[in-house]
Amino acid sequence: MKEVIEVSIKTEFIKLDQLLKFSGLCDTGGFAKELIQQGEVQVNGEVCTMRGKKIRSGDMVSAGEYVVKVN
Repeated sequence: MKEVIEVSIKTEFIKLDQLLKFSGLCDTGGFAKELIQQGEVQVNGEVCTMRGKKIRSGDMVSAGEYVVKVN
């Protein structure tokens, strides 16, 4: 079972690579970029390779053993 991390954003959206860093899943932007480009990240159940993808409240992002729920 995947571990769920809940993240609250105060803006309309956050970019996918920024979310991975903000949530603690990635230590650096370079690592976030690698994960995304390698197809290791899913947004709402679909693989996403766009690191600038706008993530909004209600979206679910998964990478490895973790799921980030955006509020």
